[in-house]
Amino acid sequence: MNESIKQKALAVCEVLYNKKAVDIVAIHVADKTIVADWFIICSGRATQQVKSLADEVDHKAAELGLTLRRSEGYGEGKWVVLDFADILVHVFYPEERKYYNMERLWDENDSAIRYSQMKEEEEREAARLKKEQSAKA
Repeated sequence: MNESIKQKALAVCEVLYNKKAVDIVAIHVADKTIVADWFIICSGRATQQVKSLADEVDHKAAELGLTLRRSEGYGEGKWVVLDFADILVHVFYPEERKYYNMERLWDENDSAIRYSQMKEEEEREAARLKKEQSAKA
């Protein structure tokens, strides 16, 4: 696995998380397809948020040195796909995500990085530690 590409994929996940994307998942697909090494899948709560999330990803990807080769779906804002060669980002409206269920198709051994859950657990742990430290003081 190319660690540099993985770190860039996780940086994209971080941007999505900070912009309130829902249920962010990163799936390593290099052994399943030649299309990309990573799929990042997330949802926005409204079509405008889907478009806004895609815009933020495009901006961050440029900072990371990733070149947008192609994008699809901006018009409707139901499923926007951003192709950065090694990383494909799928930003869904919730109903479309449920219908296409890409996690089921690409994450057959349940090895995806569930980024949203990971970050929420980190935040809970940090809050718990802070509370413990202030109780000791």
